[in-house]
Amino acid sequence: MNENPAASDWSAARGEKWRAQLAGMEAMITPVDEPLIRALHLDAPCRIADIGCGGGWTTLEILRRARAGSVVHGFDISPALIELARARKRSEERAVAFEIADMATAAAPEEPYDQLVSRFGIMFFDDPPAAFANLARWLAPGGRFAFAVWGPLAENPWMTTVREVVAEIIDMPPPEPQAPGPFRYAEADKLLVLLDRAGFGEMEVGDWRGALPIGGGLPAAEAANFALASFSSFGELLAEAGDEELNAARQSLTARFSRHQQEGAVRMDACVHIFTGARLGYRQEE
Repeated sequence: MNENPAASDWSAARGEKWRAQLAGMEAMITPVDEPLIRALHLDAPCRIADIGCGGGWTTLEILRRARAGSVVHGFDISPALIELARARKRSEERAVAFEIADMATAAAPEEPYDQLVSRFGIMFFDDPPAAFANLARWLAPGGRFAFAVWGPLAENPWMTTVREVVAEIIDMPPPEPQAPGPFRYAEADKLLVLLDRAGFGEMEVGDWRGALPIGGGLPAAEAANFALASFSSFGELLAEAGDEELNAARQSLTARFSRHQQEGAVRMDACVHIFTGARLGYRQEE
């Protein structure tokens, strides 16, 4: 079981897993929507593409907050997640659509978008330089982007706590910072270099820090079950080891989470990088 999923993994097993845990995952990371959407500066009607839209929660929220006349399209590599996103769309929401697409390679539309946005959807490209160069083609010259990625592991104990517990029970390889995965761009300079080479500019990075409600606000024991089932491949790795190891991890993680439980809900600190910038113009090779 691979702890560092590539983009192609999301079209099958990873997408199905995310869908199975969708309610808890979306409720957990919803706090990131506010600073991310604010970074778009939705002060005029525009066309927006949501990259790695998942179940469409953020896409629909962007549409609700965008100016009248705006159009928002969500793209994801997972058919299961796009099916769910389409089911969420209300009949009157004609200005939103969801499409299956691998944004690393998908042909750019005839009419480029005014804005690109992504909440944790750009960390899994197999070939990042080519993928970001392709994304630049989706954005009109002068068009803006806002991308959210996870900050340093040390500043995201919601993840490190779970990994530490699992590593005490089974052998875990060290994280691969260059491999596809949620913390691939924890060092902001890595992504800034890629974006610059792809034709983006005027870039800034701001950090959002806050507490995430694990599973949407679950008590310690339920939060532990949710985290092991949802985060990375921890649950699968423990299941391969056996029931005894899985139960030991649940007990240990419940104890750790109990220290962060207030008013019946576990909340853990998080750090998110929010990158903003613009496409400077057409590149010569186009």
